[in-house]
Amino acid sequence: MKRTTELAAGLAAIFWALSPAGSAAPASNPPMAKKETKTTDIHGDKLQDDYFWLREKSNPEVRAYLEAENAYADDFMKSTEGFQKELYDEMLARIKETDLSVPYRSNGYFYYTRTEKGKQYNIFCRKKASVDAPEEVFLDLNAMAAGERFMSVGDWDVSDDNRLIAYTTDNTGFRDYTMHVKDLSTGKVLPESVEKVSTVAWSADGKTLFYCKDDGAKRPYRLYRHTMGSPTSSDVLVYEEKDEMFRLSLRRSRDRKLLLLASSSHTADEWRTLSASQPASEWKVVLPREKEHEYEVEPWGDTLFLRTNSGGCRNFRVVKAPLSDPRRENWKEVVPCRENVMVAGIDLHRDFMLLSEREDGLPQIRITMLATGESHRIQFPEPVYAAFAQNNFEFDTKTIRYGYQSMTIPPSVYDYDIASKKSTLRKRTEVLGGYDPNQYQSERRYATASDGTRIPMSLVYRKGALDKGPAPTLLYGYGSYGAPNFATFSSNRVSLLDRGMIYAIGHIRGGGELGKKWHDQGKMMSKRNTFTDFIACAEGLIADKYTTKDKLVIEGGSAGGLLMGAVVNMRPDLFRAVVNHVPFVDVINTMLDESLPLTVGEFEEWGNPKIPEQYAYMKSYSPYDNVAAKDYPTMLVKTSFDDSQVMYWEPAKYVAKLRATKTDKNPLIFKINMAGGHGGSSGRYDRIKEQAFDYAFILSMVGINS
Repeated sequence: MKRTTELAAGLAAIFWALSPAGSAAPASNPPMAKKETKTTDIHGDKLQDDYFWLREKSNPEVRAYLEAENAYADDFMKSTEGFQKELYDEMLARIKETDLSVPYRSNGYFYYTRTEKGKQYNIFCRKKASVDAPEEVFLDLNAMAAGERFMSVGDWDVSDDNRLIAYTTDNTGFRDYTMHVKDLSTGKVLPESVEKVSTVAWSADGKTLFYCKDDGAKRPYRLYRHTMGSPTSSDVLVYEEKDEMFRLSLRRSRDRKLLLLASSSHTADEWRTLSASQPASEWKVVLPREKEHEYEVEPWGDTLFLRTNSGGCRNFRVVKAPLSDPRRENWKEVVPCRENVMVAGIDLHRDFMLLSEREDGLPQIRITMLATGESHRIQFPEPVYAAFAQNNFEFDTKTIRYGYQSMTIPPSVYDYDIASKKSTLRKRTEVLGGYDPNQYQSERRYATASDGTRIPMSLVYRKGALDKGPAPTLLYGYGSYGAPNFATFSSNRVSLLDRGMIYAIGHIRGGGELGKKWHDQGKMMSKRNTFTDFIACAEGLIADKYTTKDKLVIEGGSAGGLLMGAVVNMRPDLFRAVVNHVPFVDVINTMLDESLPLTVGEFEEWGNPKIPEQYAYMKSYSPYDNVAAKDYPTMLVKTSFDDSQVMYWEPAKYVAKLRATKTDKNPLIFKINMAGGHGGSSGRYDRIKEQAFDYAFILSMVGINS
């Protein structure tokens, strides 16, 4: 009772202090954060920040302010509580709560995950030699989450003798992963435990474990070697990456013969290899890092295949060279550079090479026989879809597994026979409640950007949605890091479609749907293309009579939250409402703080504000710095208190500044998850509740309340 009283007193104090003339604020009024101006002099410019104090995470006043925002958000959404419950129930009713994934084979075992009704988390299981063998549960996240407010497993690897598993867990949402080792023969968690570990990999002897450890900015920068049974304090530092632009990652090759260590920035790579059977020997550099040279390696016997963007090939090509001497002069081209085809990934098996490609904004899977060079793509049945190779861990195999889905077809797992070129459906995720994909329409449309570029859009809606004219529409966008935003399925989304909404994705520049050049045209000093492309998508949907301004809601998150903030500053008249998740909106202040996770490495994505011309360009679009005294649409902004990728204070400051500056009376709602991470809550039921909250907001904004 004491804590409740103290919290209420704290909220009341903040309301009182922040209200005009110190009068008590009505419960229906939103909280207004106090101003404490901090000025930064940079390049002759005075950068003023009135809400810098909200960075003080341990300050009780900060927490009280965030709790006040939550109270206001809950009060605003109170009238939708019944609708939220309705949405939650129907979304849950579409899910097969007790279910299991398709087992995949790895080193003599079949691995899979399963869920049980009423339990929040996956259960990780395996069976020896046969899917009919007894089940072994090796990680039960439900048991591991007992007493925790968050639970996530990061990386994990099983030793070659199948006895030990090294795995990492995060129990806060802040991406502070701790490494553990478990003896699978006894179920006992061993004393080996190391904090701030990103990736792990065993050597062949089952006694030597390598792991990459993070620095204070969550950059994996040190590779250690641990011998089982010895104290972790005596672990050997094998390599330290001192360039803050580069991050380490570690894995084992598919043929299990090599350990592979990548040191990567956003624009360059340097790989090292080590014989898995000689863990104490020296790691060998494949190719020293060079400016703008991105490459990836895949061993195949005594040969090394490289996916490389050298020679001006922005979309990558494939070459091979002797593993013992992979210098450029020894390269032989395997897959040439193609202007309109992006080589996104390469997997080597005993008899064939699997290429993940992207062309015309669509993913493709290509199989090439290594003995003959014969090559073909797997054919897919729809014009708009997503397909990816997955869980292909066996080197010696005659089949591959891939996942397929579209905006109307639920996630489906196929096995593909290389010789017969036939796909066999192993499982399609069940959507309960009578879902019929034939009742929905998916299509590809194009918008025209301000510079004439055609911008693809993927749309889905229930057939008949447009019979009475323009329909309410949710337009989603991301457009950063070269990350493709494919047309995937969501059973939750059916709750929007069945109420007459269109769901659209803008495949804007800055993403990677159309290859590296698509990314290049939407980053650094070309970043504004991302925002104008999205505006063009919105205008295109309106011009083509799919929707109208008063029926258009937009949504994005993280770097997509930057997109949301930028476009509402540029065209606030164009949208009815905005949903902005964990938004990266305080671009200048964040990129000036090199102690924060991601900052230094992302100088190659956004720019470095310490460089005058880059500072000026970044400031021209930074949402926080461009909030102005004008009307804005209704907005829902969401964050997590323990988000480590976009700190909670970015959206907190943004909301505070908007409240103090904007001239409209449209609601601005700020919802903070006090026990979540960058992706929100970790439990599956909790995530559905969060989705129901968002959907109730979105639907109510376009006049749909049931």
